[in-house]
Order: sequence, then structure tokens, then C-alpha cells
Amino acid sequence: MVLTDIRQQFPILSRMVKGKPLVYFDNAATSQKPQQVIDALTHYYSFYNANIHRGIHTLAEEATIAYEATREAVRDFVGADATEEIIFTKGTTEAINLVAYTWGRQNITAGDEIIISGMEHHSNIVPWQILCEEKKAFLKVIPVTDEGELSIEAYKELLGPKTKLVAVVHVSNSLGTINHVNEIITAAHLVGAKVLIDGAQSAVHLDVDVQKMDCDFFAFSGHKVYGPTGVGVLYGKRELLEDMPVFQGGGEMIKEVTFEQTTYNDLPYKYEAGTPNIADTIALKTALDFITAVGKDKIRVHEANLLAYATAHLKTIPDLSIIGEAKDKAGLVSFVVKGIHPQDIGVLLDNMGIAVRTGHHCTQPLMKRFGIPGTVRASFAMYNQPEEIDVLITGLHKTIKMLT
Repeated sequence: MVLTDIRQQFPILSRMVKGKPLVYFDNAATSQKPQQVIDALTHYYSFYNANIHRGIHTLAEEATIAYEATREAVRDFVGADATEEIIFTKGTTEAINLVAYTWGRQNITAGDEIIISGMEHHSNIVPWQILCEEKKAFLKVIPVTDEGELSIEAYKELLGPKTKLVAVVHVSNSLGTINHVNEIITAAHLVGAKVLIDGAQSAVHLDVDVQKMDCDFFAFSGHKVYGPTGVGVLYGKRELLEDMPVFQGGGEMIKEVTFEQTTYNDLPYKYEAGTPNIADTIALKTALDFITAVGKDKIRVHEANLLAYATAHLKTIPDLSIIGEAKDKAGLVSFVVKGIHPQDIGVLLDNMGIAVRTGHHCTQPLMKRFGIPGTVRASFAMYNQPEEIDVLITGLHKTIKMLT
């Protein structure tokens, strides 16, 4: 499959926005969906819409088989040992909260320490703040360098006998920085701490093998890997998941209920209360199969070329500064223009059919670290092309001229 020909598989990319062909550079927020993912959703609702696991009729059996096939696809996608280690959630945010409210409440006590980084998304900050406040624990933060990298030296100094958990992002959604999580995990395990990796941005760009990585938890979202919204994944080591308390009570997560006592279901259903997001979960397998068919190696090369091309051209624009120039980056670039608010740039680019993200990207502490209110972020996917970057550069020149 040639990446230059792949755009035709994404129907939304053929639309016009305000009279201009759509240039979609907001892939870090959500990726567009290939036709086969859309077809998978409509096929479920058209031919075998039914609740799963508990029914004995044909539709229920077909839906259950398709749903569990996604679990196996996810297991293979992240390199987990068993499907029991794959928990379906609404997304990365719920996955992180699940760990905070179960493992966290069970294992964090007064005086313990949790380490996060200075480039975390709010969803990997706030749950730990809540937990630390409740348990009278302490939240420590790995500093970010001027280049937009984590200071590993400072991180190792933060580690100690009171460190119980390290929760870090694999790829920064604001800077594109690829963090050296293997080194982070190894160092944490030396002091007996568990590690959660936020893979919301990495799952679509990088090869992920949770066993080789040896992380204790890994979370990602379906809508960022060319799949539907409303479905995500938490991987957890089996022994940890088995020992953790339940997250929500209700149907499916139980074995037997009496008014005196309830016994809970086995993994993974212990953490999947109620009727799940069946259609979107089934379609997630189609998205993962699509990525595998294209090949992550080809996707990475293509996106790296786009990043290099965009970076080189952005640096030719006067008064434009790129925020985050780590040595290892995924396919996104954030920038500011002196004297112009990012939102104003985003509005004018939208008038030209160019979709970028502006603001703090749910990383307000990181923006404060760089002394800015926010950035303009252009993030790339397999279907983007250099010609679209040319459109962006031309649009930026026009926008800056209009605003200065």
C-alpha cells in the first residue's frame, strides 16, 4: 500500500471547508477514519446489533465473537501476554482514572510519593492530584528542558523508597517529544515503584510491546488510532489487575449477587461493568488491522518526512518559534508567532480550510513552563502530504501579514 494513494480511503478528506479543500492537521486530537472503520460500525448496527456475553441467540453470539476478537487484536497490537490483561474503557482518561481509583486507593498511603512529568496531559495529572490529596501523599514532577525533553538525571534524583508510582506520557501531545520510557521504567522498578505509561499519542506512531517495555499499566484511545471515539484500552499486568479492587459495580462484573454478598467476575470482565460500547469496540479491530496492513514502519517514515519538511519551512517564517525541539519527536510541531495569539492564527487558517489545534492542549503546566498561553499545533497522519504543508506555510504567511 502506497501512502501517497491512501487518502482516498478516508472520505472526510474529500470535503470542502469554507470553499477550500480540507487540510486536516489536528490528528493528535483525533484521527480521521478510513471507510472500512465506518463500514464496520454500520455493519454491526445493520446486521447483528445485540448485547454481548449473556445472550444465547445468534445475534448475541455473533456480537460477542466480534467484540472479543477486538480484545485479541489489542493484545497483539500492544504485545500483551493474555487477553485477560486487556480492559476496555471509554478512553485513555478513564483508563488512568481506573488505575488511580483502584490500584491507587489500595496501595498509596500517607507520605508516599507519585512521580509524573512536566509535560503530562491533564488526564495524567488531575487523578493523581485527587489521590494525593485524599491519601496525604506527595506529587513530584520531572522537569522539562528548554528543548522539550525530560531531565532523566533529575528524574532519577526524585526516585526513592517512598516512590510508589511513576506515571508518564510516552509521546507528548503538545511537543511531540518521544520519551525514553524504557529507562524510566527500569529506574522506577529498581526502587519498587509501579509504572503507568500514557500511550494516547504513541500507540498510533510507535511499535508498542508492553512486555519488552515491562510497564505495569499502558493506556490508549481508539479515536487516535483511526478508530471510533468512546472506546479505549487499559493494559495491566495480570497479577496487579487480579489484586486490585473493582472500579464500578453493576452487570457483567459480577459472578453472583445476593443481598448479603456479591462475588466479582474474572478478568477482564471484573472492570467492565454494564453494557459496553459494543459497536465502537468492534470497529476498533478494523482500525488496528488497517494500521497493521499499512505498516507502522512505513507510517513512521512518512510522518518523519512530513515533520522534517514542516519544521524546515516553519523555521523560514520571521518571528515564528517552534516550541519543543527534542531529538526524538513524533509527527507534530507546535509553534508561536511573536505578537500574535495562537487562537487568532487558528481562526484565520480555518477560513482557508486548514484545521490546526490552538491553545494549551490540556497541558497548562507545560505552557507555563515555556511562558506562553498556548501554541499552534500541526499534527500529521499517514494520509497527510507535503503539498498540504505547502498550503499551511502559504496560509501562515497570509495570516501573519493580516495580523501584523
